[in-house]
Amino acid sequence: VGDWGGGDAADVEAALDEALRRFDWIDHERLGLIGGSYGGFMTSWIVGHSKRFRVACSERAVNVQTSMFGTSDIGYLFNQVELGGVLPWEDFGKYVERSPLTYAKDITTPLLILHSEDDLRCPIEQGEQLFVALKTLRREVVFVRFPDENHELTRSGKPRHRLERFRILLEWFARYLRPA
Repeated sequence: VGDWGGGDAADVEAALDEALRRFDWIDHERLGLIGGSYGGFMTSWIVGHSKRFRVACSERAVNVQTSMFGTSDIGYLFNQVELGGVLPWEDFGKYVERSPLTYAKDITTPLLILHSEDDLRCPIEQGEQLFVALKTLRREVVFVRFPDENHELTRSGKPRHRLERFRILLEWFARYLRPA
């Protein structure tokens, strides 16, 4: 709380470092990253701050804190509380600073963005904005929209969409992570 992308990202990186230290079968040259919802935020954030992953997928993520405020079904207090108790007009800079979109220029990791069109928790514009930024920057990015799905696609979405999501994920990660 109040430190999205700070201590939490450091914890994820530290856990990976420990796994790499403990398990010699992990190939540190072929690391992939995936996360959904807050994990999607973490994925978008980490690839904007680290070059250690060969490929990534951000699903149903918060990418722009300023436009998330007041548009999510979770309520406006969510952003206020999670960003340390401040409202956008009190500290707009905090909302910008804690938005992965702010660091789009630093994202060079190929990124797959998956989002559901009817997601009310993290509205689809969250994925669209990051996608447009990365396309404008001529980065390797793919955006997949799932019609008639919401934030729960991975858990309770239509079976055909869940299967399609898995097919897309497997192809995306295989494209970058196959052994030489």
